[in-house]
Order: sequence, then C-alpha cells, then structure tokens
Amino acid sequence: MSGQPDISLRTPLCDLLGCDLPILLAGMGGVSRWELAAAVANAGGYGMLGMVREDPDLIAQEVAALRAATDRPFAVNLIPAATEPALLDAQIARCLDLGVPAFTFFWDVMPEVIARVKHAGCQVLHQVGTVKAARMAEEAGADVIIAQGVEAGGHVHGRRPAFELAEAILAQTALPVAVSGGITSGGDLARALAICAGGVHCGTAFLATEESFAHPYHKARVIEATGDDTVLTDVFVLNWPKGAAVRIIANSVTKALNGHYLGHDPDDLPREAVARDGEQERLRFSTDSPLRTTTGDLEAMALFAGQGAGTITQIVPAAERVADMMAQARSAMTPETTP
Repeated sequence: MSGQPDISLRTPLCDLLGCDLPILLAGMGGVSRWELAAAVANAGGYGMLGMVREDPDLIAQEVAALRAATDRPFAVNLIPAATEPALLDAQIARCLDLGVPAFTFFWDVMPEVIARVKHAGCQVLHQVGTVKAARMAEEAGADVIIAQGVEAGGHVHGRRPAFELAEAILAQTALPVAVSGGITSGGDLARALAICAGGVHCGTAFLATEESFAHPYHKARVIEATGDDTVLTDVFVLNWPKGAAVRIIANSVTKALNGHYLGHDPDDLPREAVARDGEQERLRFSTDSPLRTTTGDLEAMALFAGQGAGTITQIVPAAERVADMMAQARSAMTPETTP
C-alpha cells in the first residue's frame, strides 16, 4: 500500500544476504562492474560483480573499488561451464583470498565448485532454468535459487516462463527463490512476493542506468526496444558451450538468419573481428556485448535485453530505478500479499 515503510517488503532473502530490499542486481558479465554494484547496494538492493572469464587481477581491482564505494554485502558472478578450468580455479582462489562473501553461479551445476566455496564459508546463489537444476543446486549446497525464465536477456538456460518456473521450484524447496527474467517494474516485484518468492533478480532494468558499464549505444537500444524486438538465438555462442542461447535485441546478424535462430554449431562459425576493447578483439558471433571501452561495429554485437525492455524508457541512476520499483511495488501490494 502507498506509504508503507520499506521494511514491509523485507523478506527472509534480505535477512540472509544482508540487504534491505528484495532486489538483486544480475551479475551481467562486463556490465555489472563496481560502480553499478555499489549503486544498487547503497540503494538497499544486493550488488553482484559480473566477472565471467575475467582476469583475477581485474577481479581484485573491482572488489577493492566496490568496497571503497560501499560497505554492503555483495557477490561475484562466475560461470564455471564457460570458463577454462585453470582460469576458474585462479578466479575462485583470488576471490577467497579477498574474502569475497558470496558467489553467484550459472549454467551447469558443478557440485565440486559449490563445495569449495561453501567450505570457505561463502554463500552461494545459483541461477537455474529448470526444476531439475534447482534440485541439483540445492543438493550441492546452494543457499539461494535464482529461477530464470525464458523472458530473460543474456544467456537463457531454460524455456519456461519465469513465474511458472519459480512457482514450480518453490513447491519443492525451502530455500529462498528469486524470480528472474523480464523483471523490470515494481509490479513484477509485487507479483514475485505474492507467490512467496524472496525477491527479484534484474539485469535489463539496471543495464540501462548511468552506472552500468554497458556502451551508451547498447543502453540506447534497450530504452528504444520492446520485448517483441528481442529474439532467442544461439548464433552468438563463441566463448560458450554449444547450444547456449541468448536473448538479444534483433540486429543485422539475426535478420540474416531468416528465422533460423537456433541450432548453430560454434565450430562452423567464422572468427571475424568486428570490434575491439583495447588490444582485445571482439568477434562476430561471440557473446561479448559492447562496453564503454568498445569500439567498432557495435550494431553487429550481442545487444542483450530481456522481454521486459518495453517498460524501460529512460537511462536513470540505479538508485532511482530501485526507488521507483519499490514505490510501484508498495502501491501494488495489499495486506494479503505483503510478506
């Protein structure tokens, strides 16, 4: 109800993670750097650093910068299945040396990875796309399940709608569950709390903020897009396992597919540089999205966005997006749905 204090929307997930509000920043690789993670955390949400395949030295720099900007808890997002084992080992080792309090994992559930960080006393949030994966993550020791629906931007693991999947997982677990996929408004948050989810996990809503490390071109395309402008395709698959699909804003690459969005083999795709980040080439068909530092043919890159993009019409500070979502959620809540 309008005028309710924020504490009325506090959930057990908030208590577990040490945040004030049940809004989690998605650990978007390249995009969720320290500036965005700190802004979300300082606004009361939960920050995540997107450090997929990043050098451990960069992880250390990002963690140091984040801690200088906020004293709030946070997680580091890693993708074991899309990372060379030696690099993954080095990433985890550096995070543990730094005293990182929590990890977010995604894609394949790897019990040995979860066990390693749990043994070190860290919390584990695991994003999943199926009930089976949620069960595996819980059995491996995860503390939080992030139920990702097919509406999500970026890499999409399952094919069920977000709320349908979340309800199916909630029926089988006592763990806190955050709903992910197309979540961009306070109405979405209210709906999540109404089904007894612990909160929401948002990517697109925070990609289009001032603190996001996404390129201004990517942000502009997001605020211009609607959900109908997005497509699910596995043509942007270089750097990830075969069959890994992503949801992006349609571009010249997807239009050339003539509707054949799925079924691409990375071994059959050419390695052609279309952009650069400093000395690092960015290949057509790779999963790299354009960042502040990227130059080249940005239109041909993976412009990640979820189906909730149509509600994002302005680039604003992350704290403003959090505040707007909370105000909308309080307005949508009733005494019966308030946790």
